[in-house]
Amino acid sequence: MVIFGTRPEAVKMAPVIKALRKYPEQIEVTVCVTAQHREMLDQVLDAFNITPDIDLDLMMPDQKLAQLTARIFTGLDPVLEKHRPDWLLIQGDTTTVMTAAILGYYQHIKIGHVEAGLRTHDKWQPFPEEINRRIAAVVTDLHFAPTENNRQNLLREGIPDETIKVTGNPAIDALRIISQQPAPPQVETLLKETGVADGNRRLVLVTAHRRENFGQPILDICCALQRLAETYHDQIAIIYPVHLNPNIQKPVYQALSGVKNIRLLPPLDYLPLVHMMKHAALILTDSGGIQEEAPSLGVPTLVLRQRTERQEGVTAGTLKLVGTDPDLIFNEARHLLDDSTAHAAMSGAVNPYGDGYAAERIVAALLATHTG
Repeated sequence: MVIFGTRPEAVKMAPVIKALRKYPEQIEVTVCVTAQHREMLDQVLDAFNITPDIDLDLMMPDQKLAQLTARIFTGLDPVLEKHRPDWLLIQGDTTTVMTAAILGYYQHIKIGHVEAGLRTHDKWQPFPEEINRRIAAVVTDLHFAPTENNRQNLLREGIPDETIKVTGNPAIDALRIISQQPAPPQVETLLKETGVADGNRRLVLVTAHRRENFGQPILDICCALQRLAETYHDQIAIIYPVHLNPNIQKPVYQALSGVKNIRLLPPLDYLPLVHMMKHAALILTDSGGIQEEAPSLGVPTLVLRQRTERQEGVTAGTLKLVGTDPDLIFNEARHLLDDSTAHAAMSGAVNPYGDGYAAERIVAALLATHTG
């Protein structure tokens, strides 16, 4: 059984599901979604042509973490009891992951954790993801670590080496699959309307939605974006697909609606988002997935967080941590927009997150446990 609840999980699990389904005589696949993020999850399911076998549909407007966790516990437990899969595959660090891992443990089901071993070593950054993935690691039977650094994190926590497989990150698999599809008309229209298509403006793509950036941090990010828009006038176009969470929607629209050079959009489907990234000169994000995807596309990326569990990107030079201080965001963005040498150095750095075939390695490891 493959279980996930959010768009990032779906993006990274879609290639794994497709790889599992290449072995119908050996593997029976059941896809279960909690729909922790309903609308944004459905976008990815459509893009990869995946229909869930079980849809718990647990999304409720602005629900608290405790409410969501309780609903997943009570909704998923009877599903696992009924189906009794040999393996439960989870991905990443969401509330769905943590809860599913504990339930799998309760019912003596083997757990495979995709994207295992990411750590900031700060339980509050990111919140609650750092603790979610640590809890999942304790009960996981097979850890699919994207990088050697992730493997080392797990080893330091006492995880047996033989249970860790370094696979690369299936985010890069998904990117490889989706980037080969033609850009949808929505993207072509946006690029024309903003002057990016004809080369008159450079695209600055923004995504910011994380829980630790609620409140003053998102206001500070908006301040930096407004300053960039005013400084560069007609030289750049800032496009910001705004997350549906009201803690982000309300302050962002209040601060940036009507600002020249800034286009606020509803969340983009995965396919148009990938093509927008391909056209970007610079990305500002607090997203985990984009920190992995942007380096594959050669786009310099400023990370709007105090810490990142994707330290490999910082070390490789594809990412730079800037936090949410408006002056630092503005100055670092300006440096990359004005200094072609600095821009080229970041865009040409080597992507540390794999070759786009992580899913095949994950499936091979699962099959080896059965045949072995």
